[in-house]
Amino acid sequence: MSPQPARRNERSRRAILAAALELLAESGYADLTIEAIASRAGVGKPTIYRWWRGKGAIILDAVVETFPDVVELPDTGDLRADLRAVIRATVAEFADPTLSATTRALTIETLADDDLAGQVRDRLLRPQLDAVRARLESARAAGRVRPDAPLEQVVELLFGPIYHRWLLRTGPLTEPYADALVDLVMAAIEPAGG
Repeated sequence: MSPQPARRNERSRRAILAAALELLAESGYADLTIEAIASRAGVGKPTIYRWWRGKGAIILDAVVETFPDVVELPDTGDLRADLRAVIRATVAEFADPTLSATTRALTIETLADDDLAGQVRDRLLRPQLDAVRARLESARAAGRVRPDAPLEQVVELLFGPIYHRWLLRTGPLTEPYADALVDLVMAAIEPAGG
């Protein structure tokens, strides 16, 4: 009995994604090639190009598969504590050398590929940003956020500085840094006397 093509294809796809992440961690993005991925995964280059346009798309798929489909934020009733938890986790991801290498690889590719940039935004970033916005909306409904606070910009204020610090390496990514970001944002969005 011969293996079913769908099963073989899924096994090959998973091998390609795993190989890409392994090679990225071992040698960095600049040295990552489709040839090396194909060799490590035990597939031919045509198999890879049948499914992906290039290494950036492979890395994106590999990363998306490592994150849960639904991003949920804690809602303890304490917005500051909930935001600290999510911002600390984000800072820890950017500070982790392996995750940082993957994020840098995707960032490099998105600078030259608008389609990939849209996919990274929609598949990887948007779920987390939407979850934070939803948490802010529930806090607003509970009277913990000023009614006139522009929530899209609040979300950008939380994540933008992390990305800037990481991208330009302007300082360490630590829990105290994360907490300070949350404190600044909370000072801007809390109702007067809140």
